[in-house]
Amino acid sequence: MQQPRIRVQGNKFLDPDGKAVLFRGVSIADPDRLEHEGHWNKHLFEEVKGMGAILVRIPVHPIAWRGRTPREYLKLLDQAVTWCNELGIYVDIDWHSIGNLKMEMFQDPMYDTTQKETFAFWRAITQHYHGSTGTIAFYELFNEPTTYRGQLGSVSWSDWKQLNEEMIGVIRAFDTNTIPLVAGFDWAYDLTPLNLEPINAEGIGYVTHPYPNKRSKPWVPKWEEDFGFAADKYPVIATEIGFSAPKGTVLKDDDYGPLIVNYLEGKGISWVAWCYDPEWGPALLQNWDFDLTGAGEFFKQAMHGEVAGKGPHN
Repeated sequence: MQQPRIRVQGNKFLDPDGKAVLFRGVSIADPDRLEHEGHWNKHLFEEVKGMGAILVRIPVHPIAWRGRTPREYLKLLDQAVTWCNELGIYVDIDWHSIGNLKMEMFQDPMYDTTQKETFAFWRAITQHYHGSTGTIAFYELFNEPTTYRGQLGSVSWSDWKQLNEEMIGVIRAFDTNTIPLVAGFDWAYDLTPLNLEPINAEGIGYVTHPYPNKRSKPWVPKWEEDFGFAADKYPVIATEIGFSAPKGTVLKDDDYGPLIVNYLEGKGISWVAWCYDPEWGPALLQNWDFDLTGAGEFFKQAMHGEVAGKGPHN
């Protein structure tokens, strides 16, 4: 049973009944790694569902896509879609590179790709999935654009805008339903260029990754200035938020976790916690028995609508 198809209207994600959907979810690790280590199975997704997640973000590293081969990698994604169909979870497929796609300079060899490979990835994904399922709600075009303070060359917003518009063109040649997500600069944090030059495409969303280290306190005014303002006009989704906390940590209302969730939800911004894995930090899991870290415990409560400062959500 596939999920009802999501669409964009104004600054909202809507279900087929026209009701706004606020996504709360988690990122898992790359399926290629999980499969190699014996953790790629339906039980992982059952545990994600038990967290209260209605969205799972699946990061596909270019090195894994090439190494496994697209044909074999699609088999892993097919399994994820099948399990998510059965469990009633939406999927965000994320091309998980970090760096400067214009100059093809990246932060680590696992992120190395090219414009050609990136376009070919989206062509392969959309050829494979077009029209098949509403469960894949989002195509996250490129995980984290950054020049790493000039170490990875330079790229203007106009360049980045054009690359995204070209990716969206490739996707829409096959799939006009799934929602493309476009990331801001500064490791997908900064959406201020939207004030001047929004992406020239309808029916898309924008991505921010507002980790606690991005700005010094007080955070809220800076969040508003750097990305929150965009949610007044466009659908925005924080496809990575996260922090480190040992099990049993008691968070105060002005700690990052409660502050970011309350801020995002107050703006109608969907969010995805990083990372539902014991190895990739900041980790939500302590181990593969699915014991949660302090951050994992917090985000589980948040996904069930139990965050300090807010009552239960509908």
